[in-house]
Formats: sequence, structure tokens, C-alpha cells
Amino acid sequence: MDSPGWLTAPPPFLFFTGKGGVGKTSLAAATAVALADLGRRVLLVSTDPASNLGQVFGLEIGREKLEVPGAPGLSVWNIDPEGAAAAYRERVLGPVRDALPADLVAQMTEQLSGACTTEIAAFDEFTALLTEPRWREEFDHLIFDTAPTGHTLRLLALPAAWSSFLAGNQHGASCLGPLSGLNAQRERYEAAVAALADPARTVLVLVSRPERTALAEAERTRAELARLGIGNQRLVVNAVLAATQWHDPLAHAMAGRHARALAEMPTQLAALPGDRVPLRAQNAVGLDALRRLLAPGLEVSPGPPEAALESQPLPDLATLVDDLAAPGHGLVMVMGKGGVGKTTIAAALAVELAARGFPVHLTTTDPAAHVAQTIAGEVPNLTVGRIDPQAETAAYRERVLATQGKHLDADGRALLAEDLRSPCTEEVAVFHAFSKVLLESTRRFVVLDTAPTGHTLLLLDAAGSYHREVKRGFGDRVKNLTTPMMRLQDPAQSKILIVTLAETTPVLEAAELQRDLRRAGIEPWAWVINSSLAAAHPSEPLLVRRALAERDQIELVRTQFAQRLALVAWQAEEPVGHERLRRLVHSQEVREPLVRA
Repeated sequence: MDSPGWLTAPPPFLFFTGKGGVGKTSLAAATAVALADLGRRVLLVSTDPASNLGQVFGLEIGREKLEVPGAPGLSVWNIDPEGAAAAYRERVLGPVRDALPADLVAQMTEQLSGACTTEIAAFDEFTALLTEPRWREEFDHLIFDTAPTGHTLRLLALPAAWSSFLAGNQHGASCLGPLSGLNAQRERYEAAVAALADPARTVLVLVSRPERTALAEAERTRAELARLGIGNQRLVVNAVLAATQWHDPLAHAMAGRHARALAEMPTQLAALPGDRVPLRAQNAVGLDALRRLLAPGLEVSPGPPEAALESQPLPDLATLVDDLAAPGHGLVMVMGKGGVGKTTIAAALAVELAARGFPVHLTTTDPAAHVAQTIAGEVPNLTVGRIDPQAETAAYRERVLATQGKHLDADGRALLAEDLRSPCTEEVAVFHAFSKVLLESTRRFVVLDTAPTGHTLLLLDAAGSYHREVKRGFGDRVKNLTTPMMRLQDPAQSKILIVTLAETTPVLEAAELQRDLRRAGIEPWAWVINSSLAAAHPSEPLLVRRALAERDQIELVRTQFAQRLALVAWQAEEPVGHERLRRLVHSQEVREPLVRA
């Protein structure tokens, strides 16, 4: 591997974005370390609600920037959405708290308590980094480890979206409450748009894996960014396994899959300037591993490992389906960090339930929406749908204008229409569609492939806000109602499956997701460890080392996190189509790895 192209004359702003789980945090961190080693002053910032920068560096990273020991010149910072939201609310409410009636202040506080305000507040800090001169005076480079693709596209679209919304809204109110705080930032938002689109200041690094779905998502991102006027992009394909000399069918199958995916990538994506980063034996955790990740000339396959794999049985997906099928209906919600295979697991569970004769609706809230491609054909008893944010938002706007706007005068309808153009409207619209899916699960199985973790938690936050609103409105009568959050909290109606990989960062993020769910009163029903190399029994040395590294993570999940656990082996054939999905469910001889020195 030669030195990465994006490290040649890097601009002040570098964004690393892509489908969750492709390694953008690792590459962003490795880039920050490499530039700091060259004597540059670097700030590495995460805008991901599910940030794992702390795990990568082994540090407790809070709301203030932190210098990294062992890497002079490098500082790291997580934009804390909740902390940013609290500060934002105080900026808006502080000046008026003593000047307005208490009931009006309470109403404003409620308006500023939703998930959309949290996103706008975090975005406010993000735009400051792009536009305030003090950051450029303190640092030579600002590197952004962005959230999974759907959230990132929304974030990058917000400067234009809010500039447009503020230009048209003359009434001073929105779902965020008073617009004075936003109007004050209008010039900053316009400057942020200009910085993002300027190739002299910004490069967007699209990170992908050598997999068909990941490259398709990278192409979707490329096209969306181009439509936003951001053409200064380059492609990095991470974790590529080249042809191997070892007589290991698993290694040859993996190298073949990688080569085919690269050869068949979309034409416009392939035309971007790009780099390929080889698969490494160790995970990119700690400064030493980060420095090796981008080191030129490092051999792909290390020598034979000093340990061998032994095994003992662990359940496969079929065991979980036996228990899921017992009630005859219900919601099966598949959650986890993007890139861990949620869509594949959700599709496999839906196909298996349908094969057992149950009516099943497989749907998704994920903007990437790959469920139909994963099924790849019609399956008896199975319908496939999608909660499309754009379609749901358009329908919601029409419905509100036809009902709430029916008896308004022209000025009133204009005000309502302006308010519905706010980007916050999408969250409300998606929540309404989500509520319908929950009701449908009382009659048949609904398997819900959720969006990447940060977006999903926004969805659940909306469910919780609705639950609190119902309780306030109905008082004691709420005992006779069933709200969406109540359905999610009832294990007889909803079963939450957390999908992860047997790697340090995905397990830590899945554990954090479980803690968030528990704070909302939702107990995960089972964990699924997907694409386990150890369960596939490789013999190629690099893959064996990666398989050995899985052991501690599988044991951690089994003993500390999961009430139920299924282990799914890495598949030599891509699990697309109902036959391969059923083979994945009924995988035989799936075993937990143990190490024998």
C-alpha cells in the first residue's frame, strides 16, 4: 500500500463519511495521528451520536477538546448532542425566562425538548467549527468523523435547508420554538455551505468496504453530495483482502467476493480519485494500531499464529426463531450500529418465519433500505415494505394542511405551510408511520429493520415524547390506552434484537445501545453476533488472527450483556435471496471460539 492520496496536500477540513461499520472512525483517527506525526496541529471531531472515538484512543472524551497523550499536536472532541441541546435551550430561553408569563415559557420549553432541537443544537456547534476563525488559528486541520450516512446527509443538507426555511418564514415560530436563535446564525449557515463546497478548503472522503451493498451506499452518498454542490470527493475502500497463497477456501472466497465487488462498483463511483486499505490482522484500537493502519509497505498476511482454534457449540438463528414464532404474531425489531448486518439478519428472520407459515411484513426505517435487494424475489407469506422519510413527510404535510388548515384563512394556511417546511417535520412524519407498523404487529409478524443507531434512538425518543404527551392529556384514563412506547416496552408484543460483530468497537456500541434502551424501559430480548470468522474456521494466518481476536468479545457478550445469544458464521456466498438466507438461519456446527496456546 502506498501512502494514502488524501494525505498529499490535505485541505484544512477533511470529512470521513460512509455507511456505518466501514471503518470511517478508524481511518479518520489514523489520518489525524499521521498528520500530527508530521507536526501539524489537528482537531479530530465526531459528529456521530454513537461516537466511538473514546474507544479508539482509550480515552474518556467529553464535551471539551482533549489532547491525546503520545500524539503531540492532536486533540479530539465529541460533539455531545444532549449537552449542546441544553446549552442551546438556555441561549433561547435565558433572555426571556423572567420577561414572559410562566405558561408561555413552559410552552417554549416543551417546544425545545424534542429530538429535532437536539440535532439542530449539535449542528450549530458543527457550523461554528467550519466558520469561526479561532478554530483555523488554533489548528491546521479539522477532521470530522461523521455519523452513518443517512444522518450525515441530513447534517450536510441542513445549512441549505435552514437557510431556505429562514428566508421564507416571517412569523418567528417553528417546531423549534422562537426562530430568533436560528436567524442570528443565518450568515454562519451560508458560510458553512460555502466551506463544504470549496475544494480548496474541504475534501469529503467516502469510506466503503469491498462489498456490494457498502459500495452501493457509497454511490448513493456520492450522488446526494453532488446534488448538494459538494463534488470534492474521494473514495477509500477499506479492509480489502487480496489474493492469498494459502490453501484456505474461506480466504479464497473472501478475496473473490472483494475482487468482484470492486470490479462491479458503479461507474461514477469508480471514477472518483481513490485508495484501497488492506485488511489488517488487528483492530485499529490504540495509537500503535492506528499508525500501522496507513503505513505503506506493510505486509498483508502475517506469519502463522502461535495459537489454534478449538470450539464449543453456541445457538444459531433457528433457535431464536423457535421462540419468536411461539406467540404467532408480534414486532421483531432488529437494531444495531450500521454495517453489522442488521438488514441481512432481519431479512433472514422474516424469510424463516414466512417459511413456517406465518404472515410476515418486513419493513425498514433505514434510509439505505436494502431489504428488497436482500430478499431478491417473492416469498410466500412475506410482504416487503419501507417507511420512506420523503414520502411520509409529503403525505404528512398534505394531511395536516387538509385537516388543521381546512378552516384557516389564507394567512393562517401560509403560516402552517411554512412551519411544515421545517426539516423537523420529517421526524414527526416518520414517527406516525412507525406507530402504524406497531399496531399492525398485533395481527401478524412485523420484522422491522431499523436505521443506524443514532437515527433509531431519535425515533424511540419521539415514541417516548408521544407517550408523555398522552399521559399529560388523558391523566388517569391513560391506563385504558396503549401508546407506541408501551408496546415497545411490552416483551409480549415487541422483541428487540441487537446485532453486532465480534469486534471491540461494535460490541461497545451495542452495549451502549442496550443501556439507552433500558433507560427507556425497553429490555433487549436477544443479541446476534454476525459474520463471525471464528465460527467459519479459517486457516489463512491473517484471518485466523482476526478470528482469535473475536474470542474475548464473544465471551463478553455471552456472559455480561445478552440474555439470549446467536452466533452467525461469515458466509462464503453473499446471503442474498431466500434460499441463502434460510441456510444462514439453519447454519450447522456454529461454534464459539476458544484459544489453545
